[in-house]
Amino acid sequence: MNKPGIPDSANRLVARTQATDTVVFSGEGEPLTPQSIVDRLGVLLSEGNLQPDSYSLGGTVEALEERVARDLGKEAAIWMPTGTLVNHLALRRHCGTNTRVVLQEQSHIYHDVGDTLARLSGLNVIPLATDRPYFTAAELQTALDQSVEGRVLNPVGVVSVESPVRRQAGQVVPWDEMQAISRLCREQGIPVHLDGARLYMMSAATGTGIREYADLFDSVYVSMYKYFGSPFGAVLAGNSEFISGMFHDRRMFGGGLSSSYLIAGLALDGIDGFEVRYKEAFDKAISLFADINDLSGIEVRRFEHGSNIFELVIDSAIDTGRFVGKLLDLGIVIHWPNDNWPIPLLHVNTTVLRRPNAEITQAFSTAASS
Repeated sequence: MNKPGIPDSANRLVARTQATDTVVFSGEGEPLTPQSIVDRLGVLLSEGNLQPDSYSLGGTVEALEERVARDLGKEAAIWMPTGTLVNHLALRRHCGTNTRVVLQEQSHIYHDVGDTLARLSGLNVIPLATDRPYFTAAELQTALDQSVEGRVLNPVGVVSVESPVRRQAGQVVPWDEMQAISRLCREQGIPVHLDGARLYMMSAATGTGIREYADLFDSVYVSMYKYFGSPFGAVLAGNSEFISGMFHDRRMFGGGLSSSYLIAGLALDGIDGFEVRYKEAFDKAISLFADINDLSGIEVRRFEHGSNIFELVIDSAIDTGRFVGKLLDLGIVIHWPNDNWPIPLLHVNTTVLRRPNAEITQAFSTAASS
C-alpha cells in the first residue's frame, strides 16, 4: 500500500532503496530503516555492547569517544548530537577573544546553519574561495594580513577547513594545500579546525591516512551518522586541554542528551571494520566505473580532487527519465541532478558490494539502450 500523500514514484523509490539487494549510488552509507536499527540494537544488547550513560557521560558514549580519539591519534574526544553543534563549539572555544573565523564560502558552516556563529557566539566569519572547493595558503595569508593591518586590530581566532566539501560534489582540499594551510596557521599561532564529517571516506579515496589528516589540525569533527549506521551524532577530537570541560558547553547548548548510549552503540558498531569494508567498496567502484565507461552513451567522470562522488554524463540521445526508471527497476538507485549540481552524481558507498560488477554494468547497459 502506498504511503498517504506520497506519489507512486516516491513510494517506489523508497521501497527500492530499502531493499537489501539494491545498489544505492546516493548518500554515504547503507540506507537505514526502523527495522534495521531495532535489529542492530537487539544484537548489541545481547552481546553486552550497550552500557548506559548519564546525560552523554560515560558508558558506551565514552567508549565511542575513546575509539575515535584513538583512530585520529588525538588525546581526547567528545560525542555530540549534531555536527553543527560540534563545529560551533569547536570554533567558539578556539577563538576566545579573537572573534574572526576564516572558512570556505562553500562550507556547511557558512551556508547551512544561518548566522549561528554570529548570533549565538559573537563570531565574525570571513568566507574565502567563493564557488570553489578550497582556498589556498596564499589567499589565507592575505586574509590574515588584513585582519591585523586595519585601524583596529582584529586578529583571526581560528581557521576552519571543510574536506570533502559537500556543496562541491565531495571535492577535497589537495593534500599539499592542506599542509601549507596548516603550516601557515601554526607559524602564526592560529588554531586550525577540520570539518571532516566524511574523513574516513576521504582517506580511502585519496590514500592519505586518517591520522595523517588529523595531525594537521588542532581539532577534528567526524560524523557518526553519515556512514557508520547511526541515526545522528558527531564526535569532536583534540588534545586533552581543548576537550576538557566541553561537556558543560554541550549541555549549555542543549546537547547533553540522556540515553545517548543507544546512538553511540550503533556508531561504535559501524566503525568496526569500516575502513576495510569501504576500501573494498571504493576499489570495486573504480573497477566498475571503468567497465561502465566502455558502454555507449554514458561516462563516469572522476574529479581531479574528488572523493567518493563521481559525475555521470549521459548522451543527449538517451531519454534520461526512462534511463533512471529502468535502473530503478533493475535495483540501481542514482542521485539525480538538483539545483546545486546540474550533472547526475554517483555516490560510492558499501551498497556497491551487494552485487557483482558485471551485473551492475549490465543494468546500466540495459537502461541506456531502453
